[in-house]
Amino acid sequence: MKAQEIMSILFSMADMSGFENTCDTLKCGHADKEVTKIAVTMFPTVKVIKKAQEWGADLLIVHEPLYYNHMDKHSEDLVEVKKRELLCSTGMTVYRYHDTPHIARPDMISVGMFEALGLDGEYEYEPDGLVRYHLKDEITPRELALYMEEKLDIKHLRIAGSLDTPCRVISGKFGSPGGIGRELRNEKSEIILAGEVCEWADCEYARDAAELGYKKAIIAMGHIPSERNGMMYIADILKEKCPDTAVKYFESEEVYQ
Repeated sequence: MKAQEIMSILFSMADMSGFENTCDTLKCGHADKEVTKIAVTMFPTVKVIKKAQEWGADLLIVHEPLYYNHMDKHSEDLVEVKKRELLCSTGMTVYRYHDTPHIARPDMISVGMFEALGLDGEYEYEPDGLVRYHLKDEITPRELALYMEEKLDIKHLRIAGSLDTPCRVISGKFGSPGGIGRELRNEKSEIILAGEVCEWADCEYARDAAELGYKKAIIAMGHIPSERNGMMYIADILKEKCPDTAVKYFESEEVYQ
């Protein structure tokens, strides 16, 4: 299959009509490249690019930007120049796949994350793409964080707000979505799983809410751990849709050490 044919399968998974200026475009290489190996990743780090090349990938599908801005605008910054040179030297075709999975209803990244968690409960889907998960049995934020560290192999989890109050409702605000404060104020909200968090606003609200007796907590996962199982989910979809093409997920690792 050609790269464009593969991406057409993925792009068909959400209604993007009316959504202008998407970042889900060709970033490098050629759309008509024949593909026998597909690499999928969260962040296209230099290390990931090198590993995908070593594996022999023809197509690299990335969730987040190559050049540190949402639309991947090029600059003459030395790091960006060196990274572009490396990427062009690999011969890989690179596509971004960010807006489509988030525009999909339900949000595909959130579904992948909750499926990876493997908790017993039921989904609630909001029109804006937010996914809530209603647990069959209550769990405290501390217990959930310990479970997540082991289940999802996350190295750096932090909790703001309630630690040991039993909760049942988990909201997915993965990546860097904004609107965490709005979800905190929703009466349905109890535990929010978040990627990047504004500490002075959202975390302080959660802390004060907990002190006042409300079931409010944020578990800050970090951006990559909060979405990577979503991209693994995308890789599994590709394995099903493109059975004659090798598909491999490449871990971009947590940014903090």
